[in-house]
Amino acid sequence: MNAELERVARQALACLDLTRLNDDDTEADIERLCERAQGRFGSVAAVCVWPRLAALARRRLPASIAVAAVANFPQGEAKPERAQRDVGEIVQAGAQEVDVVLPWQALLDGDTGAVARVLAATRRASDGLRLKVILETGMLDTAQVSEASRIALGEGADFLKTSTGKVPVGATPEAARAMLQAIVSDARSATVGFKASGGVRSVADAALYLGLVTEHLGSDAGLPARFRIGASGLLDDIEAVLSGTAAAPDGGGY
Repeated sequence: MNAELERVARQALACLDLTRLNDDDTEADIERLCERAQGRFGSVAAVCVWPRLAALARRRLPASIAVAAVANFPQGEAKPERAQRDVGEIVQAGAQEVDVVLPWQALLDGDTGAVARVLAATRRASDGLRLKVILETGMLDTAQVSEASRIALGEGADFLKTSTGKVPVGATPEAARAMLQAIVSDARSATVGFKASGGVRSVADAALYLGLVTEHLGSDAGLPARFRIGASGLLDDIEAVLSGTAAAPDGGGY
């Protein structure tokens, strides 16, 4: 096995937010997700589910694996009360992390005040929980990604996250660079993290974002406290790499 590929696979596993956010998710689906989160090669950082299924996930997982649930998802409405309601359900479920969608359409409309109000309300309601703000970068240009990042950081985001995975364009290196540059420029740059989500399906994809994080935030930032990957299918490739059954990457990158 290629030693570097194995290293990245293990790091990606430790930083993985194993995600299931289908409209028709059932309790049985989440029970299977929680089983997969504790695999033979190690455990993921968190599972990410709907608020209505967060309590079940918390019961099925050890304390070492966090439960994340989504708020204001996936539309990113400019309604503080919607986000607060979702966060209240998440808090009651005993989850540790909130992934909230920034009102990106309001940002496009120039209503940055509405964006800030939703995020401020979310931060108040999620006091004591890790708050990851989803920018939906596939709907924004680079300047708008930078602006959204600054607003989210100003309202107390613990992580900046790229995408819901529900729009055609998910994570991109260009958006990641803009987000990481915003983190570097923030007063809390030593503690804020980055989450790549939307189309991260292979260990090679994970390596790209891991490299960007360590380039901008430092070599010690590639740990779950500062780096996450939100994905469902990535675990398949991680396990294939670690079991020695993965096909060789194209291009000889590893």
